[in-house]
Amino acid sequence: MKPQPDARLERVLATLALILIAVISLANVVVRYVTNISFAFTEEISVFLLVVLTFAGAAMALRRNGHIRIGLLERALPRGPRRVLIVVQSLAVAIVLGLIVWYGAKLAWNEYHWQSLSPGLGVPEWWYLVWLPVLTALMLWRLIQQTRDRLAGRLDDES
Repeated sequence: MKPQPDARLERVLATLALILIAVISLANVVVRYVTNISFAFTEEISVFLLVVLTFAGAAMALRRNGHIRIGLLERALPRGPRRVLIVVQSLAVAIVLGLIVWYGAKLAWNEYHWQSLSPGLGVPEWWYLVWLPVLTALMLWRLIQQTRDRLAGRLDDES
């Protein structure tokens, strides 16, 4: 079995997000049980952390070639056409991720420009939204690494 490519930054982000979600949720349950009142603002933070967890996990899976895909055609092709297919697959994913980076950055900039505040905590919305293009750009970087490794035959395409 080949060693897994490193995705340390994503592991740290995902771990921190998961720990914070658990702590916030536990605190909210305890406070609700003791006082019969819940912290409404915790949902806003939990949703944000869940988005961070999702994007970090997606970037990690991308780096480790762990996303689901149908590899029947890829495995059936000889080496040359398989490499072309890998490049086409990667370009399609890169276009989608590039669009998310672009429009996510525009959305975050608009929220910054218009000084929109979040409904629960009243903090600037862009604090949450700026992570969308940043984490998507991280996914794009991991895609480049994954494509390079797949083309060099360093990643197992049977998984």
